[in-house]
Formats: sequence, C-alpha cells, structure tokens
Amino acid sequence: MDLNVFSTAVTAVLVGLLAMFGCAPEPVLEKPRTVQLQQNWEAQPGDDLAGHRIVGGLGDIAIALKGNKTVYAPTDGRLQPNSPECAIFSSEELPIYLFRFCGLKNPQWGKRRAGEKLGQSDILSFAVLNRRPDGKWAFVEPSMSIIETILNPPKVAFAN
Repeated sequence: MDLNVFSTAVTAVLVGLLAMFGCAPEPVLEKPRTVQLQQNWEAQPGDDLAGHRIVGGLGDIAIALKGNKTVYAPTDGRLQPNSPECAIFSSEELPIYLFRFCGLKNPQWGKRRAGEKLGQSDILSFAVLNRRPDGKWAFVEPSMSIIETILNPPKVAFAN
C-alpha cells in the first residue's frame, strides 16, 4: 500500500473518531444531594400511591406551565439530583437557602449561571428550604420575584 494512501486512511479514521467522540459534550455526573428536613411527611415527591406518581408535597408550590416550558437558574449555583423526581439547586450567593425542583425533564446537572436552563417542565413543584441552626432544612415561603426569575428567560442570552 502506498504510504500516502495509508496516511490519508489513518487521517480519515481519526477525523471520524473525533467527530463521533471528541465533539460530544461529556455528561456531568453529579452526586445526589440528601437534605435532612425539619418537617417530614409520609408522602414524598416520586412516591407511588395507588398506581399514581406523587409530584409535589406539603411545602411545594405546584405551577402548571403551558407546554414543556424551560425553567431557569435563579442565581449562579449547582443543580444536583435529590430523588428520582426532584433536584436541589444550591448557591454560594445564598448559602442558607436551597431550591427544590420536582418535575424537571432533562435536567442540566452541575454548575449553572444565573438565567441558564435547568430543564423543562409541564407541572413544576417548587420549594424553598432554609437552613436552621440545628443543621436541618425547613420549608419557607418563596418570594414571587424568585418564582418569576425561574420561569422567565434571562434578558441576556447565553452562548452555548
């Protein structure tokens, strides 16, 4: 085989491999985050009850979104799995608060900037948790401005 033909074949194979594997984004592997709640209820999001999936719980605000609507990061922070149905968003900007999102589809795990996509949802159950002095977390009422921030696209577009 001619060296030039061999070199061309090797180059073609390498380009093909790069196209298949080199350009694909690496999946973000996030460890699930457990949260010790001050209040506990028997029924939890993700549980099965009489053949139906529970999507929210006491302390959550259920928001019926129009279609498969995008949900946005309220601040810079990190999105981590919490349960099969829910995710926890934490931020160094607000260290005594956690945001729980239940019902997210295609969650974008890992570090997120304020206004970046967290996922989509048809029915979003949203809760705000506040860290108590004993280290447990308690549900608190979310502000309307936080809810608006997670539901409205940012005024500045992000380049992906």
